[in-house]
Amino acid sequence: MQTILIAGGTGLIGDRLSALLQQKGYTVRLLSRKPKGAGQYAWDPAKGTLDVAALEGVEAVINLAGAGIADGRWTAARKQLIIDSRVESARVLRTAFQKNNIFPKTYLSASAIGYYGNSGEQWMDETTAPVDDSFMVECCGAWENAAEEIGALGIRTVILRIGVVLAKDGGALPEFVKPLRFGLGAYFGNGQAWYSWVHLDDICQMFIWALENEQVAGVFNAVAPNPVRNIDLVKATAKAMRQPAVFAPAPPFVLRLMLGEMSAVVLNSNRVSSEKIRAAGFHFAFPQVEGALAAALSA
Repeated sequence: MQTILIAGGTGLIGDRLSALLQQKGYTVRLLSRKPKGAGQYAWDPAKGTLDVAALEGVEAVINLAGAGIADGRWTAARKQLIIDSRVESARVLRTAFQKNNIFPKTYLSASAIGYYGNSGEQWMDETTAPVDDSFMVECCGAWENAAEEIGALGIRTVILRIGVVLAKDGGALPEFVKPLRFGLGAYFGNGQAWYSWVHLDDICQMFIWALENEQVAGVFNAVAPNPVRNIDLVKATAKAMRQPAVFAPAPPFVLRLMLGEMSAVVLNSNRVSSEKIRAAGFHFAFPQVEGALAAALSA
């Protein structure tokens, strides 16, 4: 069975994806700054170093690496780190492929629906240009350009623009759950911003689908078919928890005071189409938010 190398394999998606690949019989290797045991190999994208043994015999590389978008206030230094960690991870892989004449068949890269900017009510598909020049637009553009540089080597490359991942132990969902435990359903602004979400298992299955279908290449939106408004996501979460709640807005100006520019992560509206990936043959296990939340919270 094939050997797959995952960069950024210890995060929310990487952990679950590794487990699902191993269940299917794949051998999974991880790139880590601090490798711990068999199957883990050292790299440091900022320094441009990578243990070439990680690449030997690898059929595909999946790159999920990057500093957390919402892990800290967006200072100038933090924003630079967020971009650099994504671009440098791709560049160190590209350099290693060329330098060692080792070219995997497939390269799969994460990106994010932040690519589109704050797009309001408009449906966004893979051909739609970003609506503004905000930080996430800049970040995702640089991220995807770095992936396309690998594609330029003749390696089949797939970029998945990931939406709001619904999972019990990471991503946005635990942040909605916290106030709900106290009976408070906090939504943002007027609650009308569109959230394009995806269940953790569906995003992992998209990477496996892209890996296994050799005719697939290019950019795909990695979101479920039915985006929901922010207030409806909060209400659906309360229902899935069987938690009575009073629903109240968190005013945008308060969020901007608390979070600064990073408030865009929760205030922006993104109504993103999954039509392309469905037309290419991907089937969602969780197309509706109610089923996705019930599964995520019972996991």
